[in-house]
This record gives sequence, C-alpha cells and structure tokens, in this order.
Amino acid sequence: MITRNISEELLRCAAEYPVVTILGPRQSGKTTLARMTFPDKPYFSLEDPDIRMAAEADPRSFLARMGEGGILDEIQRLPLLLSYIQGMVDGIGKRGRFILTGSHQPRLHEAISQSLAGRTAMLTLWPFSLHELRTYAAAHDPFDLICRGFFPRLHEEGLEPRRFFNGYLQTYVERDVRSLVQLRDLSLFQKFLTLLAGRVGQVVNFASLGNDAGASATTIRNWISVLKASYVIFELPPFFGNVRKRLVKSPKIYFTDVGLAAFLLGIHTPAQASRDPLRGNLYENLVIADIVKSALNLGIRPEIHFFRDSRGNEVDLLVRERGVLVPVEIKSAATFSTDFAKRLEWFQTLGITPVLPGAVLYNGDRTFAVRGVRVLNPFHVEHIWRTLTAPGA
Repeated sequence: MITRNISEELLRCAAEYPVVTILGPRQSGKTTLARMTFPDKPYFSLEDPDIRMAAEADPRSFLARMGEGGILDEIQRLPLLLSYIQGMVDGIGKRGRFILTGSHQPRLHEAISQSLAGRTAMLTLWPFSLHELRTYAAAHDPFDLICRGFFPRLHEEGLEPRRFFNGYLQTYVERDVRSLVQLRDLSLFQKFLTLLAGRVGQVVNFASLGNDAGASATTIRNWISVLKASYVIFELPPFFGNVRKRLVKSPKIYFTDVGLAAFLLGIHTPAQASRDPLRGNLYENLVIADIVKSALNLGIRPEIHFFRDSRGNEVDLLVRERGVLVPVEIKSAATFSTDFAKRLEWFQTLGITPVLPGAVLYNGDRTFAVRGVRVLNPFHVEHIWRTLTAPGA
C-alpha cells in the first residue's frame, strides 16, 4: 500500500476542522487512506449490517464508544449520525476528531449541508493518479492503462482487469443505481452503459442516446445523474464568455476510471486499445481524469471546460486557475505535428483574456515548445495540474 498524494491535504484539513469528509467512487481507496493516515483512530464500517443496526438503534451510545473520535466508513448508509456528530463536535472543539467517508454524493451532501456545514472539510479521492502509479513501475504504457484502469486493488493485488470490472459493475454500480432510482429493466441499463462508453469524450445528445438505448430522454438524464452521483462518470462542461448560455449547451461525458469504459466496450488488451476507433477518446479520458485527480489531491476543485464554436472549431480542454485560462490539446499520437498546436493558436485570436499559450499533451518522448505552446507527455510530468497552471507557464 502506498501513501496517497492527497494524504498531506487530509492532514492539513484535520488540523483545521473537527470533521473531514472523504468522498469518491467505491474502491478508490478511501478506507485505506483514512486508516493509514489515522492508524490510532477506531474504525467502523456502516456497510456492516451489525454495526449499522447498533448505530441506528442507539446513536448516542454508539458514538460514545469513540469519545475521542474515529473513522466512520460509508456514512451515507446512516446519515442520521451526522446530527449527533454535530452535537459532539460543537460541545468539544477538538480538530480532526472524525473522519467520514462516502460514495453517494447527493445523499451525503444534503445531510452535511443540514448538519455539518462549516464543521467539515470536504475532500474527493479518485483512483490512482499517474504520479501515484510510479510507485509500482517507473514507466507505464498508456494503452495498457486504458485496459487496466487505475483502481488501487488492480495494481496492489495484480488482479485481472476483466474479472475485476465485471464484479465492480455487478457489485457496486448496479447496486448503487438501484438504491437511487427505480431500475425496472437491468438489461436496458446495461445497454445504456455500453452506449455511454461508446460516446466517451463526445457531447451528450440525450435524445439520440435515449433512442439508441430504448429509453426516454428523461430516463437517460436520471441515469446519468445517478452515475455522476456515484462517481462512475464526470462531465466536462462547455465554456462560454456569457455564463447564461452554458445552461442550454450539453457537456461531454468521461468515465472516472477509463478502464471501466474500455471494459464496457470490449477492449481488453493494449493492442486492441491502440487500434480501436475510440483510441483518441479513451486517451483523452485518461489524461483529463488525471488532471482532475492531480487537482483534487491538492484539495482544489478544478475549473475545467471544453470549447467549441458553431463551426465545430474546438479546444479539448480549458483549465482556469487564478482567473487565467490554459488551453490544452490532447493527442494519442507519439509523433508531434504542428497541426496539434493550430487550435491553440486559433483560440488566442478570439479575444478571450487572460489566456496563456497553452500546452499539447501527446504520447511522444520529446518535451519542447512551439511558438510558446508547450509540448509534453503527461506520463513524464511529476504533477500535471501544477505543471499546467504554474504562473508564467
């Protein structure tokens, strides 16, 4: 087990707040992170029926067993405990008293906003980042990682990805969806998931997706909301100078772990991934997800978008930090072409300020600059968020 990059931010939060809440997808390592960072705190998993029943039957007595605090895993299983925790931390202002983890964002956010507002720091942990994976190997093939994914157990225990993702879908994704919506036809939902994977990195068209899946656009929207809530997917919203226009445009969809998308598409080997028509989309998914992880591990909620005009001119990614935009193009090719930087140069002419020349992230070995545009391989970068957003970069 490795020390996660977010550990330092977790310790800083615990030094300032009486409660720290760690959110994230199942199997991302939240429990391991909490127990490794705070080995002396008693641990209770609310997934355990006996523990959950005891806590629900007598919350005060249950929490009294951890007078100095503790780790409560999967707190969304019993959100009523948050009101009692509020009373405990208000009575004794000890910092870093409780560490909570959760996998269902809306349910937990609603309970926290009612009970722990101003009393808890919020962190989000996703599966391993490229930087963290260097603990296991100095170099990684991107197409192998597209198939293998980034969930910690896959790398720590050497699990077979195909078997892992099959179990992950049945054990977590489908169960979580059923707990949040009335899922009447599981096979229809499974078909929808596969169709969604086939649209990775594309602007979502709910009507088209619904027609292909055999479900209404409203149902598709609900399912996507649930997948976002369970951290299975995330959205990349469009960027507009006029914020009001953002409400009528569709986002792009990416998977929090690209390995799950590849599994749904039947891509199980690096050779398949490197030849697949969605090669570029999956590589883009891998890179954008790693940029998000890099920011989240620093305690930053990243402000990221894509840009597309009415003529189809597009920039893959816009990162905004300290009010400055950094345009980014992402290419799976190992050989650089000057065409890769053309959209970045075009974006500079739109008069959107302040904006930096930006970067091309590609799969080659060389690092250099072309007319101010940095060209680099994200696999060779120590901290991709810091690299992209460094002042004067």
